[in-house]
Amino acid sequence: MRAALAAWLVLSLLGGTGAEGMCGDPPAALSHSVPAPQLSPEERLSPHMPESLRCDACHAIAFQIEEQLSKAEGKVGKKALKESDYLEVLERSCSQDWESYGVLELDGEKRLSGPGLPRQQPLSVLVSGGPWPGRLSKLCHGYVGEQGEAHIYSAHRRGPAALRQLLCHGDKGPCAGRKDRPDPAKAPQNEL
Repeated sequence: MRAALAAWLVLSLLGGTGAEGMCGDPPAALSHSVPAPQLSPEERLSPHMPESLRCDACHAIAFQIEEQLSKAEGKVGKKALKESDYLEVLERSCSQDWESYGVLELDGEKRLSGPGLPRQQPLSVLVSGGPWPGRLSKLCHGYVGEQGEAHIYSAHRRGPAALRQLLCHGDKGPCAGRKDRPDPAKAPQNEL
């Protein structure tokens, strides 16, 4: 009974203390409305990743490649993989389903969201599926073809930052000259 009374008190304080809740009426439910991102025709229909999302997409791809290569190395005792093995891992990385990624709107700006990307605000609508998995797969295969499997694996062996630098932040990378997104692998540190 005490728990019910406490819950009623909290709800009445949140919902107001007017007479509407006094005659046995159920307390009014609190609601929040979060609209889905409004996608342009290019964002909805183009087979290519929109320019504004390519930096986010590159970070997602670098994260997935890093995860898959590290997992494969873990199976062989953290040793370097044979060429045939890392070629297979890179192909598998790019050919995965990419369904856990999608687009949301944050402060009026559309951002890609998913594993390996910084978390966004808790109340947002993620639009996933549709063209996003195919775009990520196509972009991933493009990076592998452009940079070469051996070069990507060599960067991976130097660490996640080296792989992101190679794919995303080099002279021609989609994030070149941008510093608007924090490095997901680094936590803020306090200096003494």
